[in-house]
Amino acid sequence: MSGIFSANSDNIERAAQLIRTGKLVAFPTETVYGLGASAYEATAVARIFEAKNRPTFNPLISHIAHTDFLNGYAYTDDRVLALAKRFWPGPLTFVLKRKDLSPALDLASAGLPTVTVRMPNHPVALHLIESSGVPIVAPSANRSQSISPTTAQHVWQSLGERVDMILDGGSCTVGVESTIIDLTGPQVVMLRPGGLAKEDIESFLNEPVLLSAGNPDLPSSPGQMLKHYAPAHPFRINVTHPEPDEFFIGFGNIGADAPLNLSPRADLCEAASHLFDYMHRADEQTHFQKIAMAPIPNTGLGLAINDRIRRASYRQ
Repeated sequence: MSGIFSANSDNIERAAQLIRTGKLVAFPTETVYGLGASAYEATAVARIFEAKNRPTFNPLISHIAHTDFLNGYAYTDDRVLALAKRFWPGPLTFVLKRKDLSPALDLASAGLPTVTVRMPNHPVALHLIESSGVPIVAPSANRSQSISPTTAQHVWQSLGERVDMILDGGSCTVGVESTIIDLTGPQVVMLRPGGLAKEDIESFLNEPVLLSAGNPDLPSSPGQMLKHYAPAHPFRINVTHPEPDEFFIGFGNIGADAPLNLSPRADLCEAASHLFDYMHRADEQTHFQKIAMAPIPNTGLGLAINDRIRRASYRQ
């Protein structure tokens, strides 16, 4: 059955049946495509780690379709529920103290006493979760450390028949993974910048959000590995004058005549939506030996973009 299928109602129901029987389904969200399995099927969760070649100490995000589901899954308080009411469904993930101690969740949680959870803002994802009747754990649907997928074709190129079914819901609108915040302590800590700007969370809470890169050797959430989102070509960032052997990805006025420009008008939302797709295109071309990217402002969604490209360009 492996392959790409249009995300119509019949195929979503078929995908939900696969999820319930321990199979892997790739599906669209507003951020990137996810590689999904039932949170309660440990064998299926193990297949996610195997398919992606992902280290098992790196926890997975559980995707839910209703805030009420948190009641039996994790410990909540007024702050958690207020953030959920304001920003869910959407590109914001919570790290919460784990209430459900089912051994089936141990692998998805990487053995941690916390659970990582969000509600995606995409009709296909919500329909799939609802029809499956279980939370769906889903990292990005690509090989570990490679460029994240924002189309069904990206998923197929990276994982192929390792996925039992790929639901094609078109291109992702946000284009970078969700923002992850730790809500287990008195202060909110951002563990991964993403599709929701830090400033928006701070404005809602009327308090500062701390920023932590986490521990790459023992991550408490996804997206904390030093090398991640990486193209096969050597990749250089914050470049204003590319070398002759570099395929250049511009931003704003820098690289206005480049082969690709994340946003000629310097719009960070537009840039985020194009980021991974343009990195894929740059990596697929064969005329240049390397890739370079223009500087990106480190405000708003620029924080998430810079996080991704910094890890993508990391050299050990």
